[in-house]
Amino acid sequence: MRVVVNAAVSADGKLSTRHREQVAISGAEDFARVDRLRADGDAVVVGVGTVLADDPHLTLDDGDLRADREDRGDPPNPARVVADSRARTPPDARIVDDAARTYLLVADAAPGDRVADLEANPTVEVIRAGEDRVDLPVALDRLEAEGVEQLMVEGGGELIFSLFAEGLVDDLSVFVGPTVIGGREAPTLADGEGFVDPEAFPELRLTDTERIDGGIVLHWTVAEG
Repeated sequence: MRVVVNAAVSADGKLSTRHREQVAISGAEDFARVDRLRADGDAVVVGVGTVLADDPHLTLDDGDLRADREDRGDPPNPARVVADSRARTPPDARIVDDAARTYLLVADAAPGDRVADLEANPTVEVIRAGEDRVDLPVALDRLEAEGVEQLMVEGGGELIFSLFAEGLVDDLSVFVGPTVIGGREAPTLADGEGFVDPEAFPELRLTDTERIDGGIVLHWTVAEG
């Protein structure tokens, strides 16, 4: 499986404000770029924190891209995936509507009643991996068995860091916008526990840059460790 992380950050590296409210960092050109990235993949994943904060739909905006997918025998929208250890995704969240299949990655510790409520939705398939937290390598192996060959990661910072920590990321694309958000508690591209040992820092190789929407997109590949 190829794992592609995509994010938009302010010039000081923030995903949003300290209140974790969704803010527009990029514009129409970058939104179209993200739509194309989604269309190229088999599934798009976010953490449950993103679902609770933003209620994303994670479907394609461009009808031509949906038609292109159908022409090549794929569903019009890529599958949606939520890393949700405790099954906190609301049953009425937009990400579990019938626009596309949704995989919920949960841990064994997820309350049974919540899991049952979500499994009652015919659009949803629950994948159990890990005891207290989602075991990402196991979960991604199971997604791959479901036919997911390219997975796009759209946040948040906790999930992105966890994927880097497990050595699961292949590509990183970051739109750096022309604004400063600030705040020591504002989320960044990679939150979580963070790396301490410099030997553990993922090595990135810059492969391309693109100026759009008054900012710049940086394309990196992750060097094999």
